[in-house]
Amino acid sequence: VADYDRAGRSFQAIVQDKRLSGQGELTPEALDMLFMVCYDLDDIIRLKKAVGMSSEDFLDRYCVIPFSRKLKYPIVLLKMADDPELTCPFLKPGEGCGVYKDRPWACRMFPVGRAAPPSEESQEKTFYFMMRDEICEGVRSPQAWTIAQWLDDQGVADYDRAGRSFQAIVQDKRLSGQGELTPEALDMLFMVCYDLDRFSRFVFGTKFADMFEIPDTVIEAIRTDDEALMEFGFQWIRFALWREPTLKVREEVAQAYRAKAGVPR
Repeated sequence: VADYDRAGRSFQAIVQDKRLSGQGELTPEALDMLFMVCYDLDDIIRLKKAVGMSSEDFLDRYCVIPFSRKLKYPIVLLKMADDPELTCPFLKPGEGCGVYKDRPWACRMFPVGRAAPPSEESQEKTFYFMMRDEICEGVRSPQAWTIAQWLDDQGVADYDRAGRSFQAIVQDKRLSGQGELTPEALDMLFMVCYDLDRFSRFVFGTKFADMFEIPDTVIEAIRTDDEALMEFGFQWIRFALWREPTLKVREEVAQAYRAKAGVPR
């Protein structure tokens, strides 16, 4: 736990520093510097398959997970190699990226950065910017790209689909207005977002699936497809946190709960 706490304290020290909130908007370069160490939702799904690991083993080996009561949602950071250069753990000497086909969202986007408004209701618009880093040979290429061409070439749309469902939850005013999340709620978010193998065991290894009216087609999809399982998990989160009708409790289960609580039919 101490290793996780150290990372969490360092992260919290930055994002809660008054100098960060008081200096106005961060430059695109500064925003990207903070973002580049964080995993996107689809990254864990793709990378754990690429290296042939379960989500638990992948998180343990390649990630640092800062937990804090003040966090509104879980964040997973890339665990760099323990060398002076803080080398990416997937970098193979003399070969380059060892997981290039399944490389993370931030790697696909680079050297393009993206700044999105805090919510869909915001009047601000998403904008893109260029980061000129000598480490990227692409910036010296004579080929010209539009943003749309670059995003399409890098397959970013597949990653963005999962991100939209996640953002709809973490940017919901009810989440920021309900105070600190309980450890159980924070772990629920973490399990759905990053530890899908554990979430799958929770769904199929307990009485969870027997409690809700879940169509057979959905059961089959979430049993075999991690993306479908994650999307189902977001529906469960909305039901569990805010009692939205995203899932329907079986009538016999509801009756049993009412009887136990002494509530008349």
